[in-house]
Amino acid sequence: MAVKRALLTTAVQSGLYSEVPMQATSPVPSGEPFPHEFEILFQEHYLLVYRTAYGVTGRVEDAEDVAQTVFLRLLRREKPRDLLKNPKGYLYRAAVNLSLTIVQTRQRRARSETGEEFAVSVPLRASSRAEETHRKLYEAIAQLKPKAASILILRYLHNYSDADIAKLLGTSRGVIAVTLYRSRARLKKLLDASLGEES
Repeated sequence: MAVKRALLTTAVQSGLYSEVPMQATSPVPSGEPFPHEFEILFQEHYLLVYRTAYGVTGRVEDAEDVAQTVFLRLLRREKPRDLLKNPKGYLYRAAVNLSLTIVQTRQRRARSETGEEFAVSVPLRASSRAEETHRKLYEAIAQLKPKAASILILRYLHNYSDADIAKLLGTSRGVIAVTLYRSRARLKKLLDASLGEES
């Protein structure tokens, strides 16, 4: 399969969606072969960024927004040194951090828009209960420190071993094991408190 040379973006024209080629060279400093390198990075790491974002946000739309934002920010600026050393780790951290920001913003907006005193007590269906539990899990993960959330997501969403996580994040297995232990305990407390509120 031939690699497409033009990056595509979706534009709204007259209420219809159409694909419009995006000029990849304009935001990149002149004289640098970054667009081709970018294309390779995108193809190799898009799925990791998307899955990570979905694992944190729990929403397809948010995961797509995170993936798009991470890669567009990368395209619009000079190559960060961390990207050159460890592209997978850099993109993963960027996805987690942006995803956590989205979840935290969503939580703040929900609290400001709806007062808890106006909540109606309606029994939940089984699927609604599962959705509510997932929502509370994402909210609890968003309350963790970014490093802790990153490690939990790598371990339980991407099924990475402690050694793989240590290599990706540039730290030791011991640090990963201790962080996982503490993060699981903190997550359990947050979930118990959150789920205990509905009883």
